[in-house]
Amino acid sequence: MTREGTEDEWMARAACKGLTHLFFPTPAERPQARERREATAREVCAACSVRSLCRDFARDQHEYGFWGGESEDERHAAGYRLIAPIGVRARTAS
Repeated sequence: MTREGTEDEWMARAACKGLTHLFFPTPAERPQARERREATAREVCAACSVRSLCRDFARDQHEYGFWGGESEDERHAAGYRLIAPIGVRARTAS
């Protein structure tokens, strides 16, 4: 998948290729399931040669999901805001 207007050749070298289910939540994902999924995604990212490029891309593009070893919540806490942080609002509103 190539996005127009970005330099994303690094995506072809990413360790997560083909593992989308680990990096993006399913509808109505429970908190415990999210923790397990993100822990597994974090392990994949830890061994990835393009992790920092991926993290920077997600921060710059305001991406959803788990990118570069970092969750949406972690990017948000680091000062990188999502355009419409539905998941962040929903988790903090309760």
